[in-house]
Amino acid sequence: MGERRLISSGSTFEREIGYSRAVVDGDWVHVSGTTGFDYSLMTISDDVVAQARQCWVNIDAALREAGAGVQDVVRVRYLLPDAADFEPCWPVLREWLGEVRPAATMQVCGLSDPRMRIEIEVTARRSGSRVAPGLGWPR
Repeated sequence: MGERRLISSGSTFEREIGYSRAVVDGDWVHVSGTTGFDYSLMTISDDVVAQARQCWVNIDAALREAGAGVQDVVRVRYLLPDAADFEPCWPVLREWLGEVRPAATMQVCGLSDPRMRIEIEVTARRSGSRVAPGLGWPR
């Protein structure tokens, strides 16, 4: 049986609701829907683009703790309450995943807190190489 490990971001949501930021199951890393909260301060910007950027900072931290990276993402789901907010986020999404190009879905749905304007969930498969030269992901 492969490794199974739970990863926490320290978010109060994880403790209060009862979930992990990510679950490592063998080579697979399942990152929970991640919002634009700065989990260290439990603050969130009003701006959807800033939230998208913070989502990726949070996701990147979880993936790194799991021994993976953004280059390992194979599936991404974008969840937004307002479809009009999606296109302004495209430059940030392209900055993080433009070279990776995982399978993706955008869904319009309600989120648990009205301050949340985007939530991003990813699935990654850890590869043998932790470095992807030339892809220039933000750090």
